[in-house]
Amino acid sequence: MTLLSSCGTSTSCPSGCSCNVNHTDCSDLNQLASLDSILDQLPFDTSYLNLSNNNFTTVEPGSFPHFCGLLHLDLSRNLLSSINLGCFSNLSTLLHLNLSRNLLSSVFPSSFSHLNNLGVLDLSENLLVRLPVNLFSDLGSLTELVLRDNILKELNPDQFKGLTELKRLDLSFNSLSSMPTHLMDGLQNLVWLSLMGNKLRTLQRNSLEPATALQQLLLDGNPWNCNCNLIPLKHWLEWIVYTGERDSANCSFPANLHGKDLRSIPMEMFRHCYPLYLDTRDPSAAEGHQVPAGSAGDCMRQRYRLVSVRRATATVVVAGVVCGVVCVMMVVTATYGCIYAMLMAHEQQQLTERNSQQQQPLMVAKKPEQDEKVDLIQIYSTTL
Repeated sequence: MTLLSSCGTSTSCPSGCSCNVNHTDCSDLNQLASLDSILDQLPFDTSYLNLSNNNFTTVEPGSFPHFCGLLHLDLSRNLLSSINLGCFSNLSTLLHLNLSRNLLSSVFPSSFSHLNNLGVLDLSENLLVRLPVNLFSDLGSLTELVLRDNILKELNPDQFKGLTELKRLDLSFNSLSSMPTHLMDGLQNLVWLSLMGNKLRTLQRNSLEPATALQQLLLDGNPWNCNCNLIPLKHWLEWIVYTGERDSANCSFPANLHGKDLRSIPMEMFRHCYPLYLDTRDPSAAEGHQVPAGSAGDCMRQRYRLVSVRRATATVVVAGVVCGVVCVMMVVTATYGCIYAMLMAHEQQQLTERNSQQQQPLMVAKKPEQDEKVDLIQIYSTTL
């Protein structure tokens, strides 16, 4: 009885809403500016609640006290500018929370506390500039986090600490100019990461290496400066091809590499990065491309987990050439066999014709002998 009273027993459906079994849709009611005017009229046994495309400006603490079985809450396309503490404290069963396309510019560190079962959190298309360090600390079950289309300029190294179940992370179309070294620590289940459309000019390889399960990486739309500092990332991108996919990382700088995919640039273009290959020219000739002090060893250190793509490509090319040569030899051999057979047949035909011509006179020469025998017989008969 206590559980039933705390969860509520209302089965009504507000005017303008659609209530079907456990699915309640109160979207596109643009005259609604406050949640309080509608929450008490909603069926408390609903598991899917759609409140999108309204004029809600705030969500008060304890706004959902009776929705004990709510699994999906959609508050997208409203006018929410902030998330108050304790807004979702009673929604421990919630699996999906959509707050996209609002006016959120700030959130409190404990805005999502008690959402222990939340699997998907969508904060895309808001006005977020910074995120509290512990914002996601209580979301240990989160598998997808969408932060696309905000104004994020930086992330704390511990921003995603504790999100061990996270599989998809969307940071695209923000204003990120760098990625903290340890940002991906603990994200061993991450399989999809988008960094598209930011302001990244460089990216440390060890920022991505902790994401050992990563299968798809999106990097397009950043002003990449393809100098010596990106060599470790180039090697890592070549390796990740074996385990999944990634889109292009097209260079914006320097001018001679503009528009080229970092992965496709031959390593010979980075020879000046290796002291071992420096020629007699003044190192200052490579201005803008030199390795900072102390990092030359990182450039020279080979950290491949698998054979590099360049070696694999060379192997494929060599194998293709060998196969091509073998095929050509087979065709030549077959052609030679056909020609040889034709020549032999022609020679045999000529030999047969010569034999025929040699036998023809012998047959003609026998006729005089026969005539001579007839004459002898006639003479003999006359004599008798």
